[in-house]
Amino acid sequence: MNIGEAAAATGVSTKMIRYYEEIGLIRPPSRTTSGYRVYSEADIHDLRFVRRARDLGFTVEQMTELMALWHDRSRASADVKRIALEHVKLLEQKVQELQEMSQALTHLAANCHGDHRPDCPIIADLAGDHCQSDHNHATSLGKGFEKLR
Repeated sequence: MNIGEAAAATGVSTKMIRYYEEIGLIRPPSRTTSGYRVYSEADIHDLRFVRRARDLGFTVEQMTELMALWHDRSRASADVKRIALEHVKLLEQKVQELQEMSQALTHLAANCHGDHRPDCPIIADLAGDHCQSDHNHATSLGKGFEKLR
């Protein structure tokens, strides 16, 4: 398969395939005498593995470690489980942060008149003007957002 066919078969864009090859996440495919990449079934399986791991939100570092474990038939499943559970912990932290951000925005929006007047607790919070009395509770909005970056 050429790179376009590999991309279509795996759902990984050609740009990402080249990137994953460049950073060593996937093995470089064989090449024709004219230099074109040729993907084998094993390469396609690797790309599908990466695609599924990416869909689950694993980082490149985690995917690299998981790929190495997948290829190591003498691996300990405990190693795989450790990576997965560490990732679950991070996902749960992000969920908590997103919930806090949602609550903060909901609070700010509930206290915004949403009319012709210029006073707005949402803008005041974003500007860091915490002098308005009713939106001090919403300061976690900025903190939660910064944690997600």
